Amino acid sequence: MAAMAALQSSMTSLSMTSNSFFGQRLSFPSVSPISVKSPENTCLIVAKLKPWERKECKPNSLPILHKMHVKLGDTVKVISGDDKGKVGEVTKIFRHNSTVVVKEINLKTKHVKSREEGEPGQIIKIEAPIHSSNVMLYSKEQNVASRVGHKVLDNGKRVRYLIKTGEVIDSAEQWKTLKEEQNKKTEVAAAS
Repeated sequence: MAAMAALQSSMTSLSMTSNSFFGQRLSFPSVSPISVKSPENTCLIVAKLKPWERKECKPNSLPILHKMHVKLGDTVKVISGDDKGKVGEVTKIFRHNSTVVVKEINLKTKHVKSREEGEPGQIIKIEAPIHSSNVMLYSKEQNVASRVGHKVLDNGKRVRYLIKTGEVIDSAEQWKTLKEEQNKKTEVAAAS
């Protein structure tokens, strides 16, 4: 009983008085409503970019895709960097940051961990992307690198051509053979 009496007396001493903070209403001075701006460039989809490489986005949050002077399957010559002067074929294009992967050029060393127990790790070479401004279209026939131009043929078709040589790059036959090679690769990958 003595414990109960002590507890009650301590509770009454803690009761809120009129000058206590807890018993008072909070009143704010009249302030105009705060307008919060929504972020204008919110990019929800970041396609193969490092956090420090994030690019500007369209209103639908998709990355802006840049037009490039090279296409898949083009023969190009590297004009700057460690591999300057080397010639290769474009195998992959990343339009969101204007980079291309060229076959057997800009090889980087990658250390791969073993996936299964008992399997050793590996050190492999992979082709890293190069910025498209560091490559120029190349003519195998005349062994010269050139800028690209656009012209309309007699049949109304718009094609790309090399300015130095006048050689037409885009042709229907090239695209057919390129697509057939890609289909074969996907079939082989699906079969294995």
